Order: sequence, then C-alpha cells, then structure tokens
Amino acid sequence: MHPDDVDRLTVLEESLWRPETRFDRDHLREVYADDFDEFGRSGRHWSRAASMESEPEAFETVLPLPHLRIRDLGPDAALLTYRSETTYPEEGVTLVANRSSVWQRIDGTWRLRFHQGTPTH
Repeated sequence: MHPDDVDRLTVLEESLWRPETRFDRDHLREVYADDFDEFGRSGRHWSRAASMESEPEAFETVLPLPHLRIRDLGPDAALLTYRSETTYPEEGVTLVANRSSVWQRIDGTWRLRFHQGTPTH
C-alpha cells in the first residue's frame, strides 16, 4: 500500500474518534460509503443513517489509535484494526474495544464500508 494511502486512512479513521468531526454530518457524508453499516461495541447494528443521526456526546479517545494496523486487501480496499480506549466523562467510564474497519476507494476517494467494535477487558 502506498504511504500516502496509509496516511490518508489513518487521518480518516482518527477523524471518527474526534468529537469535532465524529458528529459533523457533512464530514460523515463524505466518509461513509452509501451502504455503510456497523456492529458497535454494544452489539447494536448501526445503519449509515442511524450513525449519522446519533446525538453528540462528550468523549475522549486515546490518539493516535493504539495498535493501528493497515492491511492491503487489494488495489482499492483496506482493513484497519486497532484498539480503542474511550472515556465518557459524564458517565465516568472508559470503554475498551478491538476495532476493525473496511475501507474502499470509490471514485478515487477512500470511503468507510463497514466497522465493528468488540468489547475487551
């Protein structure tokens, strides 16, 4: 995978862990593929629309993303895996999960097709 793609995918994935871009619907429209869906850490399924409409909440995630690994799945597809460590100050809790994201270059632009979070202890 070209180093520019690695850098771009890292920036895009981390943008989903920054409150200022995570709840920006214009940003998400650009990032999510039309058929995006997710199985969240909670086990809940999130459609593209449901994810884009989620209410903003305060959180802090460890960045850069711990253990980020990018695997080339072909000329226009990549699998990102990492560990998320996210603190929700209002609840006073930190949630940790193993994460995976499938990205595809569509019409020259990297778009997120699928994401999954699995709780860890």
